[in-house]
Amino acid sequence: MYFISTRGEEKVTGAQAVVQGIAGDGGLFVPEVFPTVPPEEIERMCEMDYAERAAYLLSKFFDEFEEDGLLEACRAAYRRFEGNDAAPLLRMDNGMYMLELFHGPTCAFKDVALTLMPYLLKKSCEKAGVKEKILILTATSGDTGKAALEGFKDQEGVKICVFYPEEGVSKMQKLQMCTTEGNNIDVVAVRGNFDDCQRAVKNIMNSAEKREEISKRGYILSSANSINIGRLLPQVVYYFSAYCDLLSSDQLKMGEKVVFAVPTGNFGNILAGYYAERMGLPVETLVCASNKNCALTDLLKTGTYNVKRPFFRTMSPSMDILISSNLERLIFELSGRNAELTASRMQSLSVSEKYSLRAEELKELKSLIYAGCTNESDTVETIYDFFMDYGYPMDPHTGVAMSVAQRYEAMIEEDKDAEKHPIIVLSTASPYKFPQDILYALTGNDVKDSYKGVKRIHLLTAMKVPECLKEIRYKPILFKTVVSCDKMYDEVLKFIN
Repeated sequence: MYFISTRGEEKVTGAQAVVQGIAGDGGLFVPEVFPTVPPEEIERMCEMDYAERAAYLLSKFFDEFEEDGLLEACRAAYRRFEGNDAAPLLRMDNGMYMLELFHGPTCAFKDVALTLMPYLLKKSCEKAGVKEKILILTATSGDTGKAALEGFKDQEGVKICVFYPEEGVSKMQKLQMCTTEGNNIDVVAVRGNFDDCQRAVKNIMNSAEKREEISKRGYILSSANSINIGRLLPQVVYYFSAYCDLLSSDQLKMGEKVVFAVPTGNFGNILAGYYAERMGLPVETLVCASNKNCALTDLLKTGTYNVKRPFFRTMSPSMDILISSNLERLIFELSGRNAELTASRMQSLSVSEKYSLRAEELKELKSLIYAGCTNESDTVETIYDFFMDYGYPMDPHTGVAMSVAQRYEAMIEEDKDAEKHPIIVLSTASPYKFPQDILYALTGNDVKDSYKGVKRIHLLTAMKVPECLKEIRYKPILFKTVVSCDKMYDEVLKFIN
């Protein structure tokens, strides 16, 4: 399997794509072709556990990796999840399901890929003949940072530097990152938002001069963000796994379609669902749920992606994003894999902060994706109502997805000609990562201390408090550096020196 750039003619192996993270022309790597998973193979996957499903699907993309080694790595990664299951599926009521993706070591869905990525990177370096040390640069809106740190800390031959917006993550997310112990990590707050962090990281990775300077110090650059295909592809697995769980529990017949509702920020999570559909998973609709930062919703309505708009900080910080990097991969597919057009659109986005789709592209986009957004009060109301109805607490990002999913469901019910399908809502983080917001949603009470919030939510819901969040309460803050965006590269050089 080869991978090609969304912006040019670059063509590399899977191992090279993982090591590079981003293409030399600034584009993102995508599979040269999508492997197919026919119905009989999906049925065969029903007999597998999650690690086996992951190894089976990933081997279709990384066919240069030894299958036994890939399976062993998947088993090691998903043993770190509660119950050895990275994606348990819960039935709620009336055709609604919750796909819980937060049972990993940092209580967020990013763990699904980032517990496995160290193996993929190490094996890719071996396959690509890379002898230098790896420097991983990561911009985070909250969850990717801690998951990447947890995955790569103390890894030989690797250093990882995480940048996060100083005021753009929850207190618990910040505590998780800044208390991480490891001899190869750096965590830096940035004055700005996630888009600023991500733009600066991309500029470093795309600069031949900066890459050369880093190379002189014995490192090559890579990324743990979902711009790296090695971060993205493991996320395809839980879409197939959820479908298999419905089949094996006789709640679905092979070939019947399902709907996935996805809280969406950088577009990697929902893009994995699109990839799953392209591979043969029976998907009726992908519900793209946004918060007040609704550039994606407006794209589906108008056909124009315009990021020149107000930026909002919300209770769902991992979705406080205007420039969704992975959207480039989808735009590339919608254009008929026209690299020149994709590059032109990305240039337009950089210069004029917008680009537009052709009519036929927008029609195709609307045929698979339903986009909606929700404000803070509606998110709070959804979290409260769902807990009152089902006794199930959800984090703010899942609350956004549920709010938009319920709106989609109501639309389908009103349409007499529309066929109703099971709706699977992706639950992307533990409620305990956002204790102040969840306590407010459930009780109307405010609390300043995160751990008082955790205690009160536990008393109210009886939901188990994750050990990884309990233990950081008394850990020292190890990282206090704050820089402006234009000083991020200086911080990188200081770190590797």
